[in-house]
Amino acid sequence: MKKAPFHMSLPCTSISKTEDFYVGVIGARLGRHSSRWLDIDLFGNQITFTKSGDFNFAYRSYKFEDSVLPAFHFGVIVDRETWGTLYNRLSDSEYEITTEVTFLKGKTGEHVSFFIQDPNGHMAEFKSFRDQKEMFGQ
Repeated sequence: MKKAPFHMSLPCTSISKTEDFYVGVIGARLGRHSSRWLDIDLFGNQITFTKSGDFNFAYRSYKFEDSVLPAFHFGVIVDRETWGTLYNRLSDSEYEITTEVTFLKGKTGEHVSFFIQDPNGHMAEFKSFRDQKEMFGQ
């Protein structure tokens, strides 16, 4: 199957705080936008944030290996250098990295991962595989 960027639309409580986080802190590119919505280019993937009223996600978690992770999250898979740059940049920001771990150590699909919560309560994951070809490996 041919690679294709994904699109996701999520609610947000503040357009300006969302833009500040994704563009100013993470370093993503701002796309089309208005006072009610904005498109973020996150490594070639389009995330649309739409201003909404109060919303609530039940953050149910699950356990993977020895880590408890948020069941509702989205993420981007990047190369190790980009992952390190993002990790360092976000570690120095006002936002808290909630999990940083190596999963499947020594096994097919080994990867490093960290999670960070955006100003809307969405959990974003950034991961990097030891071998990119093992992303869907068994």
